[in-house]
Amino acid sequence: MPLDCREMILSNNYYDAITDYPVWALEGLQEDICHLNIDNLYNALYFERSLLRDVQDYFFSYRSVPKLFGLMQEGGGIGGFDPNSLIASGITQVQRAPLSLTGRGVVICFIDTGIDYTSPVFRREDGSSRILAIWDQTIQTGTPPQGFQYGTEYKKEDIDAALGSEDPYSIVPSRDEIGHGSSLASAAAGSQLNGGYGFQSAAPDADIVVVKLKECKPYLRDFFMVPRGVPAYQENDIMMAVQYANTFAEPLSRPVVICIGMGTNYGDHTGSGPLGRYLNAIAVKRSRAVVVAGGNEGNAAHHYSGRMDNLGGGGENVDPVEVRVDSGAEGFFLELWGSLPDVFTISVRTPGGETIPSVRLGLQDVVTYSFVYERTKVSIAGYIVEPASGEELIVLRVQDPTPGIWTFRVEAAGEIHNGEFNIWLPITQFLSAPVYFLESSPYITLTEPAMASSVIGVSTYDAANNSFYITSGRGYSRCGAVRPDFAAPGVNVSTVNGRESNSSLAAAITAGAVAQFMQWAVVERNNVIVESREIKNYFIRGASRSFDITYPNREWGYGRLNMVGTFDALIGV
Repeated sequence: MPLDCREMILSNNYYDAITDYPVWALEGLQEDICHLNIDNLYNALYFERSLLRDVQDYFFSYRSVPKLFGLMQEGGGIGGFDPNSLIASGITQVQRAPLSLTGRGVVICFIDTGIDYTSPVFRREDGSSRILAIWDQTIQTGTPPQGFQYGTEYKKEDIDAALGSEDPYSIVPSRDEIGHGSSLASAAAGSQLNGGYGFQSAAPDADIVVVKLKECKPYLRDFFMVPRGVPAYQENDIMMAVQYANTFAEPLSRPVVICIGMGTNYGDHTGSGPLGRYLNAIAVKRSRAVVVAGGNEGNAAHHYSGRMDNLGGGGENVDPVEVRVDSGAEGFFLELWGSLPDVFTISVRTPGGETIPSVRLGLQDVVTYSFVYERTKVSIAGYIVEPASGEELIVLRVQDPTPGIWTFRVEAAGEIHNGEFNIWLPITQFLSAPVYFLESSPYITLTEPAMASSVIGVSTYDAANNSFYITSGRGYSRCGAVRPDFAAPGVNVSTVNGRESNSSLAAAITAGAVAQFMQWAVVERNNVIVESREIKNYFIRGASRSFDITYPNREWGYGRLNMVGTFDALIGV
């Protein structure tokens, strides 16, 4: 008996895909399929796994496979309230008269792990909730939001009823078991407690909308070889969450700020993937803004930057790229992106000395190799023209790798004109043991979708001493566009869970600052047609800059977030 759409979305027996073409164009997938339209830009598809022979056919369609995104979460959780990050950003200064900007009338949507809605940090003085709605994608017992097929939506009246009961979770059972989403929401939009001495945030009067993402399907976890227990979320679920957040916007009246504190190393690092392109489409709409964390991959040795010269005269254009694999690694993906107009091939040498010869894959092709003396399997997929970026993509899926030094020999096929290529390994959380390049580059390490051109993408610094956070992702984009836009505090930031340090908190503080600006511009009618790109440039003009640093640069973008500077720039100071 065919499943309904909700069951297909949730079932591990159904593959997921993201397409930007009409469903009727999918020959052979007309029956037993569910599709959800995403703002007439994309379709999320769910189809029975038997329609593909095996996972290799799924790998063949890698460009349509929803990529997995992880939390930008590190240590922390100790210490009391400290307003230093807000003061350094000029946020507390513009909260005071005459501007009095506290996010009033603005909605901030957090797409993450949920929220602890019972905390005083998310309530008003009368005890009622400041949360307009929670869409919990993990709970299937209630009613989904209108126009969506899965999860349960809890509206403000439901949350207030829960807060007034002896057992809140019997009415609204949504919880934030991990705490990541609660940390972001509290840093950006936590209520003022005890006159600001107990707790304070960037936008304490903003309304809050929360999407708790469901965990990725087990088959996708296995496909990407993400360790059990590590939070991982699907690209299509995040895109649905963005579409939901957009429903709360009232153009020229009630603005919406979308905050995303997760990232991935999958993708071309120019924002050309489905999520990046969709965020760009949302960010250019009036009364919307999108803020994205830059990730914690700057010091992870997960990026290799290669460049070959046109040697001519019969010389070889070869770069032997070495990867160290520690014991315990279940597997890893490796993505090589080559720049136009060159074409690259790749051969593999295992730590035991067995080799895979260089193979020139066709228009799009996939081959799998096994070894005699090693249990490793290597699948290689090639796309001479990857549809979104238009450039070459070679993907390697290395399963059960032998510990030791792996050599991926990159070779140019024919003459060299540009010579540049970049390779990325997965983010740290998606590896079960250390896997890293022996000769890595700390640049082009902002995680996706922070590379998307129209979003506000931020790196991370320590407001206590104005030092760059060593683990923070760095720019530029793979094509040389200036990313990040600027840096924001993300070290020892006060949250509902104590003081924490990670790049997602830099995004949260920035989202709160954007809500302040949206209050001034849209709610108070000073610039009602503002959108994400304009706000980004206002913030860039007002950013703090050091005399001994040249801007823009790969770490700081155009400087450090400074709300006082932003409003000074508006009046020409």
